[in-house]
Amino acid sequence: MRRERSAKIVATLGPASSDEAAIRALFERGVDVFRLNFSHGTQSDHAARLTTIRKLEKDFDRPIGVLLDLQGPKLRLGTFSGGRAQLEPAARFRLDLDKTPGDASRAPLPHPEIFAALKTGTELLLDDGKLRLRVERHGADFAETSVVVGGSISDRKGVNVPSVILPISPLTPKDRDDLAFGLALGVDWVALSFVQRPQDIEEARSLIGDRAWIMSKLEKPAAIEQLDGIVALSDGIMVARGDLGVELPPEQVPELQRLIVRACRKGGKPVVVATQMLESMIGSPVPTRAEVSDVATAIYDGVDAVMLSAESASGKYPLEAVAMMDRIISRVENGPSYRSGIDAAHTAAEATTADAVCASLRDVAALLSPAATITYTSSGFTSLRAARERPAVPILSLTPAVATARRMAMVWGVHAVLVDDIHDVGEMIESACRTARSEGFARPGDNVVVVAGLPFGHSGTTNLLHVSRMG
Repeated sequence: MRRERSAKIVATLGPASSDEAAIRALFERGVDVFRLNFSHGTQSDHAARLTTIRKLEKDFDRPIGVLLDLQGPKLRLGTFSGGRAQLEPAARFRLDLDKTPGDASRAPLPHPEIFAALKTGTELLLDDGKLRLRVERHGADFAETSVVVGGSISDRKGVNVPSVILPISPLTPKDRDDLAFGLALGVDWVALSFVQRPQDIEEARSLIGDRAWIMSKLEKPAAIEQLDGIVALSDGIMVARGDLGVELPPEQVPELQRLIVRACRKGGKPVVVATQMLESMIGSPVPTRAEVSDVATAIYDGVDAVMLSAESASGKYPLEAVAMMDRIISRVENGPSYRSGIDAAHTAAEATTADAVCASLRDVAALLSPAATITYTSSGFTSLRAARERPAVPILSLTPAVATARRMAMVWGVHAVLVDDIHDVGEMIESACRTARSEGFARPGDNVVVVAGLPFGHSGTTNLLHVSRMG
């Protein structure tokens, strides 16, 4: 099964899409990567869904990516007497470690790490930013605040601290248990929530190793301040616009989305735009025009993938949402202005042999209009560097590693195919041409461009470019 588009679709599985028939239908409509959201559902639920996905792989003979999305730390207030309280603007409001139910003057906040990081003037956001507090005085176990924006507050609402780096790990005990479970199942990507700094990725890498690729979710303003370091250490990036839009003024989110996408494209790292892309399709069979434009804007910017959350997990129209996203992507990519925008946003290659070869690939593709670019890769490195160049022709990625083929399902323009190990250049060229023909990419007389690294099986050695005419 070949997708006639370059950008990929990630869809979240949930109550509306948990049985085999539903997952199969989502894949047939256009899903490339399935997201298992460990903030909801049980481990056995997710295991059953992954078993179904792997069965689909065999049925369709196509590698399918699986993304495990960890919940991450959830900072929440305690409880209130009567379940809720009304906070009035300009009133004083105390937060502390006392577990006694709160009222209009105070509330429990069972997170000493928050108090440890506070400064006078720090703003705290409650209930997804609906209420706003300013810290006037603080200590190791309390904060005296003034209410900037008041309103009704109820039990266990979320707390955001946008302006400081909190001294906490992005991996809670629950996350560590879920991570071990998911790695044992064989997930391909791990989405790391609450990333604040590069060290957070290093901590996750020490647990994951090379068993999966790490996708850092950027949802904290502190992460933006260290964007280049986070991109460098991550295997991919997710623009998590939900929490990012809570902790920052909404009008700043589009600018940051574009900044993150450009940083990822420059670094050659897959980037996914997520949250509220087709939100109205949770309850409606058609999206709003603004949502269509939102998805289209991400595609024009050259993102690797766009993601559906509640639309496919719990909405009434999961199939329609995937089909709509597929149509939007295809329409944009086939439009007259898409290519010019992709080229205009392209950044110079790095001064490495791999990038020199892949930059040449881009030029060859523009001059010769080959039927396909064919990469041979064990680790995925060659395909990633080729995709960074956003060539004007499809990327057929040949790999002997099933894990690499599945990870490539997230990457722009890449159609991965499992092949046997090869031992010399002649065998590689023959395999490339044979696969290009069998997968429907090329016909006799077409040119194809083959890129690989010698010696075979060594990551990061991309150093060969060959133009071949199909026999």
